[in-house]
Amino acid sequence: MLLYSETFGVKTNASQPTLVFLHGLLGNGRDWRYVISQLAATQQCITIDLPGHGLSAFVNAEMTTEAIDGGFEAIHQALVATLKQRGVGDYVLIGYSMGARLAMYHACALANHSISSVNSPRLIKVLLEGGHFGLPVAERESRYQHDQRWAARFAQQPLAEVLQDWYQQSVFSSLTVAQRQALVVKRSDNLGSGIAQMMLATSLAKQPQLLPQLQQLSLPIHYLCGERDTKFCQLASVCELSVTVIDNAGHNIHIEQPIAFTTALLAFLDK
Repeated sequence: MLLYSETFGVKTNASQPTLVFLHGLLGNGRDWRYVISQLAATQQCITIDLPGHGLSAFVNAEMTTEAIDGGFEAIHQALVATLKQRGVGDYVLIGYSMGARLAMYHACALANHSISSVNSPRLIKVLLEGGHFGLPVAERESRYQHDQRWAARFAQQPLAEVLQDWYQQSVFSSLTVAQRQALVVKRSDNLGSGIAQMMLATSLAKQPQLLPQLQQLSLPIHYLCGERDTKFCQLASVCELSVTVIDNAGHNIHIEQPIAFTTALLAFLDK
């Protein structure tokens, strides 16, 4: 299936890669607009609405459900098809949270099933923002039960009510009351059923442990985490990947500190 996508900006030369952005759970491609506004004069950028999110939730609903039910592999294939349809050549994949986990899987899947042709998009770099590398097997069942409880609420209860509780989780502790409320308002236009499906399809309980594979990849990978995002700073500290910690930021750096995020991204691109 094809995912909804939008293209912004222009390349200053033909050899530049396209920057492809993947949002987190409850988000959509518009989440990257401020970052892209800083890049569009010199970079071509593509935002993707992941299955069950944004306009992908409304484009061919039957195929969207199939992609969600197929989990990581089906979403990887949908991403490949979307980039081919867009005529993408070399690209840098930038993913946040759930999008970062899908970016990791995508990079590993490409390495495991290398198929090269003149017309195939070619991944050359990956930037990960606050993405989890995967759980030990012993922790997966309890995580899936946790995700099932949230998914049931998203599917059955008023979305604004669920979001009020969602943004009280510790991973969002750096947000102010005003920022939390703004997110509740912003995310309330989602379809709860689509969010529930995607949450279960991409649950950490179903994600392979991707760090060992990532560490073996030949392409450059860079990890960003906010200094106030304790959980993901700890993951970053032991991942043995290239890492940048962003000052005065929590889990969502590109929203909380978009200039610092863009600076780190450009530095990574220049390496």
